[in-house]
Amino acid sequence: MTPAEDRQPLMALIGGPRGALESILPPLVFVAVYVGLGDDNPDSLTWAIVAALVLAVGFAIWRLVEKKRPTRVIGAVVVVALGAYIAARTGSAAAFFWPRVLLNVLSALAFVVGNLVRWPLLGVIVGPLVGTGMRWRKDPVLVRAYSRASWLWVLLNLVRAAVLFPLITADALWGLAASGAFFYLLVIATVLGSWVIIKRSIPPDHPGIRSPQTGEERAQAPDDHSG
Repeated sequence: MTPAEDRQPLMALIGGPRGALESILPPLVFVAVYVGLGDDNPDSLTWAIVAALVLAVGFAIWRLVEKKRPTRVIGAVVVVALGAYIAARTGSAAAFFWPRVLLNVLSALAFVVGNLVRWPLLGVIVGPLVGTGMRWRKDPVLVRAYSRASWLWVLLNLVRAAVLFPLITADALWGLAASGAFFYLLVIATVLGSWVIIKRSIPPDHPGIRSPQTGEERAQAPDDHSG
């Protein structure tokens, strides 16, 4: 398997240009509308919430129209809706971002638990993307590779939560607006790092993530160095 083939399923996690828009625009538009209308305007928070919700729903409809998996953006709609509810209840624009902190903490916990029970979430995500489903779980090599790479995603989620928390408490709205772009860059770095970890965790005689092997299959594989 070539490096390009290895990277493709992981790169799909980034989402390409659309993934960038879905990550960057909602927080940016929310803050821009709120600040643009002025925090002394009683309707500024309402319009900011409406703008963010319309944008999130628009992305979801876009994916549905093109018959693509809407999972990512539906999750984004839920996060935006929760943020809108909290912001409306508290009257704080910065509070709009609290669900993102909670989501990252829960995601980090999920990746940790997945590793502890030998169900690394990176494998759960990547397996269907490469057409192997959950068959990788029968391959100790791939379980180990996905587990090692999943720790990087634990770190990603903790870093995102750690960045958001002080920005929210400090009411740093433009910092929160810029967080979407910064986090998207972090995701790119995490995906590339995951690929490196997986590659280094798979021995040269293994066929790769697209071809899971059981322990018996590896034992029965012909020795390339035999005479």
